[in-house]
Formats: sequence, C-alpha cells, structure tokens
Amino acid sequence: MRWEIIIDRIPILLQGALMTVELTVLAVGIGTVIGLFTSLFRISKFGLSRFLAATYIDFFRGTPLLAQIYLIYFGLPQLVGYVPNPWISGVAALSINSGAYIAEIFRAGIQSIDKGQMEASRSLGMSYGQAMRYVILPQAFKRIVPPLGNEFIAMLKDSSLVSVITLQELMLTGRTIVGSTYRPFEVYITVAVLYLVMTLSISRLIAFLERRLRTGDLH
Repeated sequence: MRWEIIIDRIPILLQGALMTVELTVLAVGIGTVIGLFTSLFRISKFGLSRFLAATYIDFFRGTPLLAQIYLIYFGLPQLVGYVPNPWISGVAALSINSGAYIAEIFRAGIQSIDKGQMEASRSLGMSYGQAMRYVILPQAFKRIVPPLGNEFIAMLKDSSLVSVITLQELMLTGRTIVGSTYRPFEVYITVAVLYLVMTLSISRLIAFLERRLRTGDLH
C-alpha cells in the first residue's frame, strides 16, 4: 500500500467532492421546483395537464440517467444546432431526472393530507391556490422531508455519471489520479470513503430536520 500517494492528492479529491456537492445541490434544488409544479399538474382536474405530467414522470423515471445525460449532451445539438457546455448539460440532466422523482414525492405528500383540510380552507373563503400554499403544502412538506433526503443522497451518488461528459467531479477525479499513479485500490477506497462521509452527513442533517419538525408540531 502506498497511502502517501493519496495524502498528496487529498486536495484534488476534495475539489472533486466539492464539485459533486455543487452538482447535487443544484440538481435537487432545481428538481424540487420542477417536481412541485409537476406534482400539481399531476393532481390537476385538467386531463391534458395530468397526461403531460405523467408522461414526463414516466419517461425520466423509466429510462437510465446515463441515457438522459447522453441525450442532452450529444442528442440536443443534433436537433437545435447548439452545443451546450458539460456543466450546463450535467446540471440539466440531473435536475430533470431529479424533478421526476421529486414530483412523485410531492404528489404522495399532498395526497396524504386529509381532503377535509382543503374543503375547510375553501369554506373559509380561500382560493384553491391559497389553500394549497398556506394549508396543504406546509403540512405535506413535513411529511416528505425523509424521502427528499433520500433523493438527495441518491442524486449525490448518481452525479458520478456526469463524469462521462468530462465534468471533473469526484469519480472522474479519482479515475484521473488512477491513470497517473496506477494505484486503483488506494484511490477508489478513498473516493468511496469521501462519498460515505458526504452521505452520512446528509443523513444526519435530515434526521436533525425531522426532529425539529416533530418538535415544532408539539408546540
């Protein structure tokens, strides 16, 4: 074992880990916005809205993320004549994919709220939008924190796939170091440990948020 190789390259690996976190935060952040609106379309009374939302969710949940990355980075230029840079393509692919999963998380959370809550809000003179914003969504959000945390962790690991379009996140950084040192075990075990540290940190943060939300309900 030659761990001095890893020690010398820890700063480079940490830069890759930072890129991984940035990609994940952006993807889940944008995906949350996409997912929220898609979930509202999914439960809408309008058939076309439900159909479009369901089609989007089914497509991006039913096809591999790697294929979606290739489609956006290599396929779109063929159609529109514009070659996006790897960063934009990677964030777009991860966000759209995450949005499909988060849409189902939101839908399940919203539909778990008793229908009487909406009826009571409407009887008080609220519009549908006001009732959803001030009554339904705040309650639903408390229930979807755990699955949202799971989505964040899953996206953190899945973000390694954007290495195929040369984004220098943690996995590609590790492969680059292996190519120059020929020490795959030391490098990849370090990469795995960094992923483990990140996922455990997120798990602890989600557990903390759950406790705070439960405590808030008691007051």
